[in-house]
Amino acid sequence: MNLLKTLVDHPLSERVVVVLIVLNAITLGLETSSTVMEDYGRLLHMLDTIFLWIFVAELAARFAVRRGAFFRDPWNVFDAIVVGIALLPATGALSVLRSLRVLRLLRLVTAIPSLKRVVSGLIGAIPGMGSIILLTALVYYIYAVMGTKLFGATSPEQFGSLGATTYTLFQIMTFDDWSGGIAKPLLEKHGYAMVYIVTFILLSAFMMLNLFIGVVVSALDDEKTAADPRTLLHDPREMARVAEELRALRAEIAELRRERSGS
Repeated sequence: MNLLKTLVDHPLSERVVVVLIVLNAITLGLETSSTVMEDYGRLLHMLDTIFLWIFVAELAARFAVRRGAFFRDPWNVFDAIVVGIALLPATGALSVLRSLRVLRLLRLVTAIPSLKRVVSGLIGAIPGMGSIILLTALVYYIYAVMGTKLFGATSPEQFGSLGATTYTLFQIMTFDDWSGGIAKPLLEKHGYAMVYIVTFILLSAFMMLNLFIGVVVSALDDEKTAADPRTLLHDPREMARVAEELRALRAEIAELRRERSGS
């Protein structure tokens, strides 16, 4: 068991897994070529099966070493799900699962620490996005109702219903043919439509999306700080907190000394 633990925790094992995942990605990509499959189809399928069972053996080894602690790590559960999908039968109604084998490449996230930190930061940003999503939905709804009432009669294809207006607003926000396909035809009928379009672009494309980016960047920065304690020394807020704790600790020590001297 000690030998197995040493093998699982050895840095070289992680590098080997990364190389195997990359090689598996190449073979899965080659399988999309009909020409390559005609000549090397059997070989590619055999290699894919070999890679799969290597990943299964690696997961089994990790489970044997960590036992109950294996499932307490969400990344281990993620690996088990990704590899487990590839073990499901891919025949008949479940043939669509064969295409999900490419999800095995997501194991690179857990095999490369820097990628793991990025994903952890993105997951950590989700709670902070809740209020921004609510505000974005509120802005969308207000502009969708306004657009349907203002332009629905003259532009029914783009603003005829609440759903159609919402889709049109999404085009405007992503700048998908918004000028020639939406703004100019609308301005020919309604000159004031420019105020409607410009204010929506400012609120959605610039303000809301930048808020999303800010939350994600902040979460990634927090994740980097948590991963490397040395970065705390360069954070003014953290330094101020540490200084405050030191002052409180000194005050407690002084109080204890006074009590001892008084007794």
